[in-house]
Amino acid sequence: MAGILDLLQSEMGKTIINGVAGQTNQPESKTNDVLTMALPVLMQAMKRNATSQQGAEGLLNALNSKHDGSILDNLNGLFEGGVDAHVMDDGGNILKHVLGNKQQHVENAIGARAGMDSSSVANILKVAAPLLMGMLGKQTREKQVNSASGIEDLLGGLLSSNSPKNEQSFLESILDADGDGSVVDDVANMVLGGSKKKGGLGGLLGGLFGK
Repeated sequence: MAGILDLLQSEMGKTIINGVAGQTNQPESKTNDVLTMALPVLMQAMKRNATSQQGAEGLLNALNSKHDGSILDNLNGLFEGGVDAHVMDDGGNILKHVLGNKQQHVENAIGARAGMDSSSVANILKVAAPLLMGMLGKQTREKQVNSASGIEDLLGGLLSSNSPKNEQSFLESILDADGDGSVVDDVANMVLGGSKKKGGLGGLLGGLFGK
C-alpha cells in the first residue's frame, strides 16, 4: 500500500499542492511543507478517533457517501476560478471534527515550523481536508473496506507504508534531525516510528491522541 506521503508526491498530489498553493496565495514549496506535516497529523487523529466503534463507523459512513473520492475526479475544475465556498466550509467542519479543541494549537505549531502565519495554515488545511477525505474514500473503495477494523487498518497502513525514498525526498529538506524537539521531528517520529519527544508538538500530539 502506498503511504500518504507517497500519494502526496504522485502526479495527483502535485496537482493538489499546486492547486492549494494557488487557492491560498502561498508558495508551492511552503504549501508542500505544510501538507507534509499536516496530513500525517490529520490521519493520526482520524486513526485515534477510529479506535472507537462509533468513530470508525462514522468515518466509514462519510467515506462511503459524501467523501467517496469523487472530488478527485476533476481537480482542475475544482481549482479553476477558486475553490467553492462549500468545499472550504466542509474542510473547516472536517478539521473541527478531527482535531477538536487542539485545532488552533496544531495550526500554530505547523505555521511556526513552516514560517507561515497560522491563518494561512488554516486556509491550506481547509482546502486540503476534503481532498484528504477524498483520497481515503478512494482507498476505501479500492481496498473494499467495509468494517470498523478495516478502516483503522487502512489508516494505519497509509501512515506506516511511506517508501523510504519518498520520505527522504519529502522530509529531508525540512526535517530537523539534531534532536531539538522541533515540530517536524515529532511528526516524522509519528510517521516513521521511534521515540516521541515530550516537548513541543510531541507533547501536544500525545495529549491529542491519548498517548
